[in-house]
Amino acid sequence: MTTPSPLTQDELKTLVGQAALRYIVPGDIVGVGTGSTVNKFIDALAGIKDQIRAAVSSSVASTQRLQALGITVLDANEVEQLSVYVDGADEIDGSGHMVKGGGAALTREKIVASLAQRFVCIADESKRVATLGRFPLPVEVIPMAAQHIARRFAALGGQATLRLQDGQPLVTDNGQHILDVTGLTITDPLALESAINQWPGVVTVGIFAHQKATVCLLGTAHGVETLTY
Repeated sequence: MTTPSPLTQDELKTLVGQAALRYIVPGDIVGVGTGSTVNKFIDALAGIKDQIRAAVSSSVASTQRLQALGITVLDANEVEQLSVYVDGADEIDGSGHMVKGGGAALTREKIVASLAQRFVCIADESKRVATLGRFPLPVEVIPMAAQHIARRFAALGGQATLRLQDGQPLVTDNGQHILDVTGLTITDPLALESAINQWPGVVTVGIFAHQKATVCLLGTAHGVETLTY
């Protein structure tokens, strides 16, 4: 009897993307995040698109993918509340606090998450950590404040690096820049998120503690593990 090969990371992403469908409320508007795992969810969502009213998207890329599959996308200003927001994470701890922003969409992701009653995180097992901070912390900043903010992180023991794309500063969907901060051990995500958000020039910090996950669908070697917080 042969032992089945372990699932690839791509196959795990497909599994959790499909598993998220069970949290979709028929007739509702769905909040949709950004990234390679969310793309699997969008593909799965297309199979039940007749059961939902529309979607609210956290990025231009996700909006284009949703529309290409025939799903109506509404502006966040047109929606008062969402029953669910489905998105990935770069890290998630045992309390459902996350680091997000590897795809540079953290600000819009946090806005859409704030509209939702439930945040369903979809991720593979490599994203689960005991303490946040191993993944570089993304911070969207107004460009003129970038060096000042980098110095403030240095005072906390972090090293902030401007994210580049093709040798130039990456420009977000909001027209801003991203700092990626290494060297932090985030033991109190709520307090650090609150503090950094007060720094002049910070648009959004990629700590999602105030908008934490309520459920995480984690792709593991044994299938999809459901974690609730």
